[in-house]
Amino acid sequence: MTKKITIEPVTRVEGHGKVTIHLDDQNNVDYSRLHIVEFRGFERFVQGRPYWEAPVLVQRLCGICPVSHHLAAAKALDVIVGSGTGEGLTPTGEKMRRLMHYGQIFQSHSLHFFHLVSPDLLFGIDADPVIRNVIGVALEHKDLAVQGVMMRKFGQEIIRATAGKKIHGTGAIPGGINKHLSAQDKEAFLNGPDNFNIDQMIAWSQGVLEFFKDYYTRHQSFIDNFATFPSNHLSIVRKDGAMDLYHGVLRAVDDEGNKILDDVDYQDYDQYIEEEVRSWSYMKFPYLKSIGKSDGWYRVGPLARLNTCDFIPTPLAQAEFEEYKALTHGKPNHHCLHYHYARLIETLHSAEVMRDLLNDPDLMAGELVTTGTKINKGVGVIEAPRGTLFHHYEINEDDQITLANLIVSTTNNNEPMNQSVNQVAHSWMDGQPEITEPMMNAVEVAIRAYDPCLSCATHALGQMPLEISLFDAENNLLDSKRT
Repeated sequence: MTKKITIEPVTRVEGHGKVTIHLDDQNNVDYSRLHIVEFRGFERFVQGRPYWEAPVLVQRLCGICPVSHHLAAAKALDVIVGSGTGEGLTPTGEKMRRLMHYGQIFQSHSLHFFHLVSPDLLFGIDADPVIRNVIGVALEHKDLAVQGVMMRKFGQEIIRATAGKKIHGTGAIPGGINKHLSAQDKEAFLNGPDNFNIDQMIAWSQGVLEFFKDYYTRHQSFIDNFATFPSNHLSIVRKDGAMDLYHGVLRAVDDEGNKILDDVDYQDYDQYIEEEVRSWSYMKFPYLKSIGKSDGWYRVGPLARLNTCDFIPTPLAQAEFEEYKALTHGKPNHHCLHYHYARLIETLHSAEVMRDLLNDPDLMAGELVTTGTKINKGVGVIEAPRGTLFHHYEINEDDQITLANLIVSTTNNNEPMNQSVNQVAHSWMDGQPEITEPMMNAVEVAIRAYDPCLSCATHALGQMPLEISLFDAENNLLDSKRT
């Protein structure tokens, strides 16, 4: 005899998903699963479209991280039009894209921490759901709520100034960018009102880091023991090992920090990464081929990026990075809730990068586009807010897309999220006579740490099956057909 607990929908995440937890007759967790229950077919319906439409089309996957898809597609098309990877663009093209990207990182991280995560930290996992939400934060912690709104707004305005619109812009094109930064926008970002300029964003980023570190000091045992398990980690890094969220080489490390992928060219990603399909989710399960399905899964995102990089190339974030790394004596950090700590360090780093770029004269003058000899295949990889994002396109002689493969950040984190769900379910629910709302919220807290974008991650390999099952009045399966 087993009992099934269903958490549907998973709240305070982007997209739709559910969790099922199966208990045995002793009320111990038998197994649990994170199900992605929506299906979207972007890899299929971009086929046949002219390749230059891809950066605008694929960003419709999401209203939260469209810039990431926009830029990953543009980077893949840079290869196709002969501009090469990252370094092949003009200085203006690359730096405008970088400003757009770091504005996206800044606004997305701010949205996630202040709106989606802070209610659990401020009120507690077991608080009344009526107050444990962003409205509760606004009512009880007004200054913090306003700060979150203003930080996200600043990042959104950076996106508008570089992409043309805050959501679903058109700034990145194959081989470069389609505009310069205006003098008016530059002045506003550098010297705007006290609550809306880049120096204030840096100060607020430092302040929220201090807030989290204080919380960690007071709740260290809880944070360090919540959904903690060893894993591999993957990201891109700069060729010298520095954190670079826009361009780099692929690096993966094991749970001890030993390199599995040693700074390889991401154009060859399919030599190193395979994807598994499982019947109970529309989201695939990537793994490193050299290790295999059972142990080759890995984490991506802020936690992974701070585990793979050697240093952060901005001074304030580097100082925080050194303090963060000292917590695990330089070894990889496997604490699920430290995703939030790592995410806030990246928020500070993004603000520093934006300040440096806003002071760079290349953004206001110079050639926008470069091209070369066209080829029929290109791969673009970028570090999206949620982790490493792969876009792979192939075209025919008529410039039509014939193949598209996307491995999005949340897909890369699929198995780690399932591992986290299972561990928290065991820790909080095993042997309990009653399943309470705080127990179920604890499972969601584990998922939220990854900041999943479930709508981005939903696609399937090959043909989608149709399955019909017939049950009798006692719930016995009479027949099942699958096509």
